[in-house]
Amino acid sequence: MVGTVKKWVNALFRIGAAVCTALVAGWSQQPSLIWLGTLGGARSEAHAVSADGRVVVGEAYDASGRSRAFRWTADGGMRNLGTLGGRESVAYGISADGRVVVGGANNSIGLFTAFRWTEDDGMQPLNIPGTANSTAYGVSADGRVVVGGVRYGLGPRLAFRWTADGQLQHLGTLGGSQSVAYGVSADGSVVVGSSYNAAGHRRAFRWTVDGGMHDLGTLGGNWSAAYGVSADGRVIVGEAATNDQFEYRAFRWEDGVQRSLGALSEAGSAALGVSADGRVVVGVAYDASEQARAFRWTEITGLQDLNLVYARLLADGSYLLEAKSVSADGRYIVGRGFNAATGRFEGFLLDTIPEPASLLAIGVGLMGLAFQRRQRC
Repeated sequence: MVGTVKKWVNALFRIGAAVCTALVAGWSQQPSLIWLGTLGGARSEAHAVSADGRVVVGEAYDASGRSRAFRWTADGGMRNLGTLGGRESVAYGISADGRVVVGGANNSIGLFTAFRWTEDDGMQPLNIPGTANSTAYGVSADGRVVVGGVRYGLGPRLAFRWTADGQLQHLGTLGGSQSVAYGVSADGSVVVGSSYNAAGHRRAFRWTVDGGMHDLGTLGGNWSAAYGVSADGRVIVGEAATNDQFEYRAFRWEDGVQRSLGALSEAGSAALGVSADGRVVVGVAYDASEQARAFRWTEITGLQDLNLVYARLLADGSYLLEAKSVSADGRYIVGRGFNAATGRFEGFLLDTIPEPASLLAIGVGLMGLAFQRRQRC
């Protein structure tokens, strides 16, 4: 027994020493904020980020004042992805490796059409039959499953699931007239979004290949919507009404339980993205002055205003309005904020790598604990 304890203590000491050594070697790594700029126009907005944080997609205005889908990389900056022959486009989703982008774009006859973009094929419309307006909001980790909403003529909007082999599936509704899909699990088998029920109330849903569409409920009110889902499909985030007075809160749903994540004030909050393991949630919350503020939530920290957590990165008067998405590991956050240096609302990429001082304290603490245990052994 004593030998086992000594081995455990020695392992603890080695871990602490390794943490300290790594921090000393890479002390320059600190949280950072990158403003993504525009395509020559007045503003931009980031909607999604790749697993490694090196590729960001969203929409940016060009010099003509038209919105265009963009793909930003750490090496090449912002790139205009074009349109389908019309005036405007926007990118909403990205595969884990950053090589597949999805969104919506105007075609030559003015219809807004869901697209899938790759480096080899460029922007291609999804093969949705008939005359329809459609938008793709989410894509699986491997880029082969795309989800969104489609409307045929003057008919209702319907959630869809499209696969790379050309299959298009309408996901139905919760008994009402409309639905739309916003997110999809890593393997494409779980889809989340919102749908109207038979009573005419908008509700968050979870759809599975085997079980179909299920209502996730609310926080006490009549409506809700789901915007993000973990890699395995077990954790879902969004916003839900807490009463009939249109007061709403960000929620996190897991294994049948919907939980409020709180807010910065009575003005409300909404969860817009979640990490692959479901432990980091990002979104927008409104402060007491009803100003939008980007937030991050974890079980340990609760809901935090990112403007306060990373205040030193915003010392020039810039601020973060909305956190739209978070990388698979929870490290990188993208969204929309105000860049004081340019006087524009721009997309941002926030690297939230823990402060070296905090990690050093952990390493030293582990070594100290190990030393105390050694003395007792």
